[in-house]
Amino acid sequence: MAAAAVPGRQPFRGQAAVAAAISRQPSRAPWPPLLPHRGPSRPPQAASYYCNKLGFEELAYRGLETGSREVVSHVVRQDKIVFVLSSALNPGNEEMGEHLVKHGDGVKDVAFEVEDCDFIVQKAKERGAVVVKEPWIEEDKHGKVKFAVIQTYGDTTHTLIEKLNYKGLFLPGYHAPLFKDPLLPKLPNGKLNFIDHVVGNQPDLQMVPVADWYQKNLLFHRFWSVDDKQLHTEFSALRSIVVTNYEETIKMPINEPAAGKKKSQIQEYVDYYGGAGVQHIALNTSDIITAITNLKQRGMQFMDVPSSYYQMLRERLKTAKIKVKENIDKLAELKILVDFDEKGYLLQIFTKPVQDRPTLFLEVIQRHNHQGFGAGNFKSLFEAIEFDQDARGNLTVLNPSGETNLL
Repeated sequence: MAAAAVPGRQPFRGQAAVAAAISRQPSRAPWPPLLPHRGPSRPPQAASYYCNKLGFEELAYRGLETGSREVVSHVVRQDKIVFVLSSALNPGNEEMGEHLVKHGDGVKDVAFEVEDCDFIVQKAKERGAVVVKEPWIEEDKHGKVKFAVIQTYGDTTHTLIEKLNYKGLFLPGYHAPLFKDPLLPKLPNGKLNFIDHVVGNQPDLQMVPVADWYQKNLLFHRFWSVDDKQLHTEFSALRSIVVTNYEETIKMPINEPAAGKKKSQIQEYVDYYGGAGVQHIALNTSDIITAITNLKQRGMQFMDVPSSYYQMLRERLKTAKIKVKENIDKLAELKILVDFDEKGYLLQIFTKPVQDRPTLFLEVIQRHNHQGFGAGNFKSLFEAIEFDQDARGNLTVLNPSGETNLL
C-alpha cells in the first residue's frame, strides 16, 4: 500500500490487513485480508462462528501450547481475507480487558503490509502521528518480520508489518491450528475473496479531522465523499469521506452522524462502542448470488429489504445506460441491493451485527465497473437498519440540543 508518494520509494505494498496477519493478493484486490478482529471475549467460539457461518477456515494458532503466556489468537482465512481473533489469557491484562469492557467485541487493529516500516514510522512521527510501539523484530525458524504500531481514530491502531523474507505459515510465534472442524468441508463455499473496504464511524464533527489525519500522516488522498443532503431518511442522516492510498488499493470510508429527527445508526454505534471505531468490513466476491445463497444456507443472518425497493429498482433500470446481468427476481429473493451509474453497477448486502452490541457488522459486495460505495442504496439501507434499531429501542427522538428523549 504505497501510502507515501516519495520518489523512488514504495513504502507500502498495496495491501491491508487487520490486527496482525497478512496475505498477498492480486494487484486488483484492494486489501490483503487481514482484519484483526481483535478483542473477542471467546476467540475459539468467534473463530468457529466465522468458519461455520461465513466459510472461513482456521489458518494458525498462538496460545499456551505454542509458548504465548499472555495472549491467545486464532487466525481464520478465506481466500485473501484473514481475521485474527485474540483475547487475554490472564486477568491482569489491563489493555485488552479495558478494551473489551468499554467496546465489547470489535476491531482493535487494522494492519498494513509494508516494504519499509522504519521509513513510514519516521515520516509519520515527523508529521505528528502517535507511535504506540516503535519498530521491533520477531523471528522463528521461518525468518523475521518487523512490526510497528501507530494510533488512528478512537482506540483503533494500525500495525505495520514488513516481512523480511519470512516463509512461515503466518507470522512468527504462530503454529498450525490444534483442531480442524470436520463439519466445515461438508458446508457450501463462502465464495468471499478479499477485503474491499473498512468503514470507521466517528462522533459528530470528527470525520474531517480523521480524514485529514490519513492525508497528513500516511499520505492518503480523498477518493469519494457525500453529505447529509444525499444520505438521509425521514429520521436520520450521515456524512462520509473515503480516503485511499496512492495506488487506490486500500479504501477507508470515514462516517459521522448528521442532525436528524431521531438518533442515527452512526450515533447508535458510537454510543454502544464507546467512541470511534470500525463499523463494518466489506468483503468482495466475484459471485454474490452464489455467495449469499451459500451463506444463508450456513445460517448467516442479513438485514432485510422491503419488496418495494425492487419495484422501484426495475423502474429506474428501464432508463439506465447500463444493464444488470443478474436476474432481478433472484436479487430480490436474496435481498441484495443494486447501485449504478452510467458506467457500471455494484451489488451489496449487509449482515446483522456479529455480536450482541449493535456495532460491528459485515458487508458482501460485488463490483461491475463501479467504484462507489452504494450511495444510491443508503436510504434503503438506513431504513432497514432503522427497523432493527427501533426494535432495539434506540430509534429515539432527538431534542433541539441533539440529545435523546426517551419515549
